Formats: sequence, structure tokens, C-alpha cells
Amino acid sequence: MSNNASQPPSQPAAQPTRTPSQIEADLGATRDRLVASVESLIDQVHPNRIKQRQIENVKRFATAELENAKSKVFTARGDLRVGRVAVVAAAVAGVVGFLLIIRSIVRRGRSD
Repeated sequence: MSNNASQPPSQPAAQPTRTPSQIEADLGATRDRLVASVESLIDQVHPNRIKQRQIENVKRFATAELENAKSKVFTARGDLRVGRVAVVAAAVAGVVGFLLIIRSIVRRGRSD
């Protein structure tokens, strides 16, 4: 049988002693990290920042869509794609004509 009762209890490992300046430096670093975290959190949830981010997203989206539309109307060299422009013009003319016909039908119906 082993005799564990006769052995002294093990001592916890002694931590190295730190100087007050080391402790203050650690506290300062912790304080700086905490301040940065709080500022980041405020930046994420503040209504003005949310609004600014949304405006930036809309601007980015609009710019991308405008470039996409330009690429459909102009070639890479900057030449106008006449066929596509003609199709769009015909579609617009068709919609305008349709609206004018509907308008005249509605007016004629009111006058009867």
C-alpha cells in the first residue's frame, strides 16, 4: 500500500510577482481594449451610423446598376448598341401608346 497520508499537500505553483508598473500597464491595456470595444459597439448600433451605412450601400448598388445598364447600351469601346436602343425605344413607345389608349377609353367612359 502506498502511504499518501504522509506526503505533504502539494503547494500551488507560485505566480511570479509583478511590479506595480506592470500591473498598471496591464490595466491600461485592458482599459484601451474595453474602450475600443465599446466604441465599436456604439458605431455598430448608433442610428446615424446605421443610416450612413445604408446610404453607402444604396449608392454602391446604384453605381453598380448604372454601370450594368451602360454595359448593355454601349460596347466596351464606347460605341452605342443601336439594336438594343431601338428595342428599348420601341418598348417605351408601346407603353406610352398603351397608356394613351387607356386614358382615352377612361375619358370616353366618363363622358357617356
